[in-house]
Amino acid sequence: MSKLVLPEESYQIMGACFEVYKRMGCGFLESVYQECLEIEFELQGIPYKSQLKQELTYRDKKLTTYFIPDFICCEQIIVEIKAVSNITDAFRSQAINYLNATKLPLGLLINFGHHPKLEYERLANTKH
Repeated sequence: MSKLVLPEESYQIMGACFEVYKRMGCGFLESVYQECLEIEFELQGIPYKSQLKQELTYRDKKLTTYFIPDFICCEQIIVEIKAVSNITDAFRSQAINYLNATKLPLGLLINFGHHPKLEYERLANTKH
């Protein structure tokens, strides 16, 4: 049986996401949930960086293109939020690519657009 990656930190982050969903429901744009989560992370004392530019490399060469994950929490967890009807493989691939590029151990893919409950997935970096 495999061990859960960063269980305490991810539990705390998920609690903040559930709180935002409970208070706001679904139907808003992603930017609304982004701002709400920033407030909730602050209130709950969850360390985070919001929309921090991340460099990319190819064959050990730095690219001029970068990517911007929604959050990096606890310096170890990428939190990628969506406000769509369902999580798709394209969103999973995006989160996995972010994990591989940053070499962080865990990603949380959170969908605030799903009804009647918050949709989420834990994605462990198997290359970490």
